[in-house]
Amino acid sequence: MTGLSTTPVSRPTTKRPAAAPRLRVQNRRATRRPRRSVLLTVLTGAVLLYSLVPLVWLLLSATKTQEGLAGSFGLWVDGDFALWDNIRETLTYQDGVFLRWLLNTLLYVVLGAGGATFLAVLGGYALAKFDFPGRRGVFAVVIGAVAVPTTALAVPTFLMFSELGLTDTPWAVIVPSLISPFGLYLMWVFATEAIPKELMEAARIDGAGELRTFFQVALPLLAPGTVTVLLFTTVATWNNYFLPLIMLKDPDWYPLTLGLDAWNKQASTAGGEAVFNLVITGSLLTIVPLIAAFLLLQKYWQSGLAAGSVKE
Repeated sequence: MTGLSTTPVSRPTTKRPAAAPRLRVQNRRATRRPRRSVLLTVLTGAVLLYSLVPLVWLLLSATKTQEGLAGSFGLWVDGDFALWDNIRETLTYQDGVFLRWLLNTLLYVVLGAGGATFLAVLGGYALAKFDFPGRRGVFAVVIGAVAVPTTALAVPTFLMFSELGLTDTPWAVIVPSLISPFGLYLMWVFATEAIPKELMEAARIDGAGELRTFFQVALPLLAPGTVTVLLFTTVATWNNYFLPLIMLKDPDWYPLTLGLDAWNKQASTAGGEAVFNLVITGSLLTIVPLIAAFLLLQKYWQSGLAAGSVKE
């Protein structure tokens, strides 16, 4: 009788997948910190310093009196802190004309910049989503209008409004501000990538008309681009100087830019009073709404600038 073999049966050994070590290497490489460029850091710091120094000078100078501006270093505080007195005098000087200039500027921004943004959204949406004869010609006109400086159009605009009898009125500032070729081009590019054609076709199949499709489907998707164009047109209208300079003669219709310039020129006129402290304080009050708008709408503005930069 033969005995059974007692040799143990060998079990197949399981092998680890070969990709595991490679994945660990890739993960280790992915967690490495990016390289720091010393040159890029220095350049960024220089640009930041160049941008902040004028703002710091404006803030520090607004805390000084008229005598303190001439007797102290520009980037250092004076012994007499007069910021609140300067703000009070700025708002009450010449019977509170600064507040009138502020209201004029808000009027030009709401009607001019707001209207320019609305027209840019309508035009950009139409050019991006509708095919019609002359579309290439419109594109060439828009690009050409972006390249033309606004100062070159100031004199023809003045002559045209003079013939219409609209000079020295708010409409002479509002109507030219309604045209924003850069805003139209930006909305054109944004609407091309932001609104899927399938979504518009689905809305039309469901029975929505063109107006309902635009306001309920397309407009919410265009919100980042709309905010971006609104910020650009608001800054351009708020800081507009040359157009009101040639269009307006009545100080009651001055924007803040012309009003502060008139205060600044008082010192060079015969018997004029130097109010440089009020000019500086007024300039500080002028930029506060712009800074607040950029901070509050920053996320929409950044997403609007980045939209359309990557194609899937």
